[in-house]
Amino acid sequence: MPTHAIIVLLMRRLIYQDPFAVAPATAAVSLPSGLATSERAPEWLNKADNAWQLTAATLVGLQSVPGLIILYGSMVKKKWAVNSAFMALYAFAAALLCWVLWAHRMSFGGGLIGPLWGRAGPALAPGYLLGRANLGYYVPAAAYVLFEFAFAAIAVILLAGSLLGRMNFYAWMMFVPLWLTFSYTVGAYAVWAEEGFLDAYGMVDFSGGYVIHLSSGVAGFTAAYWVGPRQSQDRQNFPPNNIIHMLFGAGLLWLGWSGFNGGSPNEANIVAALAILNTHLCTATSLIVWMSLDMIVYRKSSVTGAVQGMITGLVCITPGAGLVQPWAAAVMGLAAGSIPWYTMMVLHRRNAFFQKVDDTLGVFHTHAVAGLLGGLLSGLFAHPRLIRLFYPNNDRGPGLVYSFGDGKIRRGLQQMAAQVVGAGFVTAWNVAVTSLICVLIGRVMALRMEDEDLAVGDDAAHGEEAYALWGDGEKTRSHVVRRKMVARMPGICNR
Repeated sequence: MPTHAIIVLLMRRLIYQDPFAVAPATAAVSLPSGLATSERAPEWLNKADNAWQLTAATLVGLQSVPGLIILYGSMVKKKWAVNSAFMALYAFAAALLCWVLWAHRMSFGGGLIGPLWGRAGPALAPGYLLGRANLGYYVPAAAYVLFEFAFAAIAVILLAGSLLGRMNFYAWMMFVPLWLTFSYTVGAYAVWAEEGFLDAYGMVDFSGGYVIHLSSGVAGFTAAYWVGPRQSQDRQNFPPNNIIHMLFGAGLLWLGWSGFNGGSPNEANIVAALAILNTHLCTATSLIVWMSLDMIVYRKSSVTGAVQGMITGLVCITPGAGLVQPWAAAVMGLAAGSIPWYTMMVLHRRNAFFQKVDDTLGVFHTHAVAGLLGGLLSGLFAHPRLIRLFYPNNDRGPGLVYSFGDGKIRRGLQQMAAQVVGAGFVTAWNVAVTSLICVLIGRVMALRMEDEDLAVGDDAAHGEEAYALWGDGEKTRSHVVRRKMVARMPGICNR
């Protein structure tokens, strides 16, 4: 066939979408070498999705290390800076080992106890990691395992915010793997696994508003009850030791949320783009609302308050980031900046039970309250088309607001009921399991440090101090303290 005839046929197909224009057999089409399949790039692999998934996993990891390490280390009193940061660092490392050895399969593998729990097993075999992710995404399982690990790690690190300033570090070392195994995996499986009963019930949780934030907030508050309070002088006077570093950690947390919510579709698609935009819109709105309430009530803006408002905005949008329209994300920001502000700044100070439980950084308010709020608002504002894009194989929604216009009010009410049931299950499970874990650890060793160690802080816990500068209020040089320090064995060895 002449060359000009081939060109005419191709143009008719591409420009006019002519169904009768058939490409001639001689017009062979070859892919660029970068798109060709090979053993390194199987036909199911989408390189763009894989690159984004790895980037998102890294962003979520940076939220914990160094994000929450810096935030915790600077948001607490000077004498607790090292201990607080170290609790986050240890939890990140321990969570990774638990995740790849057994917890990932418990969260996303085949069912062990019906729709409640996955079967434990390692996620380390090359055949498994180099294969396609088991939920049908166009990424290798290794990328999916890494991404979900970062979620699990940040959940237990967020929980630690309730326990800073008094928990026995050795007890914390036991708590992390136990809570990850018996609490987090159950929530993840029930909500996200194909066989999970909350997934089957139709609950929506785009990126972990219930699985991560509601669970960590409830579990942190529960653990704080069992561990006991800080010393009275620390509860009354616990100022941040470095405001600038606190803002640096908060900034890493905020920008890292682009990967947190943007990576949840596991594809570089339009839902991921919308989720990232909604995340920042809700967060900015929440921060401004929280700061405005501080200025109205206390006559001055608070940097610490602004950070709290930032966190509540991030948490609130998480369960619906890719499921709601931008106007709804802004409304969620208004709620995130005001309702948790009220529970923390007003209700907490008036309620005797809240006063009894020493939640160091107010994780219950910033994560449990904000996570619950976000889950319920997601059921209210979830857009039918966005639900269909994110849950293509599931019949969910629409959100209650849209159900009136679609004439599907019953379906909208069912969606709200699913959100309420999911919140109730996650809350009850975390209260029960966290209590059991704390009681069991308490039978082996003290959950709370001794009072004389609490008076000292970091030096008593680790033999190190955050600002070891000679002449800056220290009684002795830090290296002398280290050399003369007597080794202290865990409480378990003294029983």
